[in-house]
Amino acid sequence: MASHPAGTAGPDTVGHPLRTMVITSVAAFMVSLDQLVVTTALPTIRDTLHTDIQGVGWVVNAYTLTFAVLLLTAAAIADRFGRRRLFCTGLALFTAASALAALSGGIGTLVAARAAQGLGAAIVLPLTLTMLSAAFPPDKRGAALGAWGAISGLAVACGPVVGGFITDSASWQWIFWINVPIGVVLLAFAFRGLTESRGASGRLDPLGTASVSLGLLGVVFAIVRGPDEGWASAEVLGTGLAGLALLAGFLFWENRTASPMLPLRLFRDRTFSAVNALSLLMFFGMFGSVFLVTQYLQTVQGSSPLGAGLRMLSWTGMVIFAAPLGGALSDRIGGRPILVAALGLQTAGLLWLALFVDAGTSYAGLVPAFVCNGIGMGLYFGPTGNIVMGAVPRHEEGIASGANNAIRELGGVLGVAVLTSVFAAYGDVGTPHRFVSGLGAALWLGAGVVAAGAVTAALLPGRRATVGPSRTGTVPATDSASPERAVA
Repeated sequence: MASHPAGTAGPDTVGHPLRTMVITSVAAFMVSLDQLVVTTALPTIRDTLHTDIQGVGWVVNAYTLTFAVLLLTAAAIADRFGRRRLFCTGLALFTAASALAALSGGIGTLVAARAAQGLGAAIVLPLTLTMLSAAFPPDKRGAALGAWGAISGLAVACGPVVGGFITDSASWQWIFWINVPIGVVLLAFAFRGLTESRGASGRLDPLGTASVSLGLLGVVFAIVRGPDEGWASAEVLGTGLAGLALLAGFLFWENRTASPMLPLRLFRDRTFSAVNALSLLMFFGMFGSVFLVTQYLQTVQGSSPLGAGLRMLSWTGMVIFAAPLGGALSDRIGGRPILVAALGLQTAGLLWLALFVDAGTSYAGLVPAFVCNGIGMGLYFGPTGNIVMGAVPRHEEGIASGANNAIRELGGVLGVAVLTSVFAAYGDVGTPHRFVSGLGAALWLGAGVVAAGAVTAALLPGRRATVGPSRTGTVPATDSASPERAVA
């Protein structure tokens, strides 16, 4: 590789690989943990703050809503104004919002704090993937992203257990307090240990940024509020239609502006389009199911919060082992066969639960399904990041990561909202039999959506897509120095 002046990084790598991996992986762990850390505490929060299942649903959705809506915006701003700078800003916001959540005395304050946490996470998470990808050469990227996926998987595994342990031994508020010292220390290391970098140069697209953010907010808000207010209510129809109109305007504008926030030509690539579609479907089915299954373990089987978290390890713990395997294999055989297997296993696991779970099911009867779901989720993470990054030029990795993360988190929001609505239509939390009735209906839908994701994975091109042919192209005229402009 050619040498570069001191204080700058070349076009192939940006920053020290090991140091970047440690910092970005810890940050990804922290923000990923908070997606599921509250799940085993939700019944306790529901009783303590005197709310219902829709109310505690907002504790989850407030986080994932702002997360999904603002991922693209954060990625676009970071590419232009500095990834390290915005990464540190997101960490500071996430840490402060965690303290506010811990101090919450009512459901409204807690939901607001969770929304602020989601904003911080929207800034941090896609940048962990972008900066880590930029720190490794293409032939080592799959293994690095597999390790990143394993760390994120560890957060998924630890989330229910940590939440249950803290809720049992202290109080649910300490779920959020633990983020504060970690965030402060990580912020100091990130500021000093990461190299500043930027993506494609050019003007920010304020009209595109505003229209996509408000459009997504309107659509997702309408879906979340629909079950409570009625799908034909003025609130739901008004926000939903306004959101769709704004998204249509966003697509119209992005095809015509010289500096688009999200270059729509990326979606002309079959690989990029297919991997984003299957991410949406996978997160829809799996996260909506996890939300309900963790409550089944407590409401029907009588587990404590910690007991439910430990029982979920046969599901979430499998992610730790499967994620690095999936990432490493994607370097060797390509991502398509791994993703087909990943979503096929998840479909089988959800179908098992939909068919056999009832009010008297033992935990042993759940384990085979939990293991299938966990292995499938783990195999998904590594190849997906590798395929997304390999399908775009390096100078567009930031916005590609933001787009993929936004789409999959949007799937999570929709999954929790829609599967909770199906649960409410067919059951309730009043009796075990009513709970199982609603859970079964929701799981059938979740399995069908994930199965559609498996079909989509089969449409991915073969190995060619994982090695990043677009990286061999020339650098756009807007950034003639190199695809990555790095500043010491």
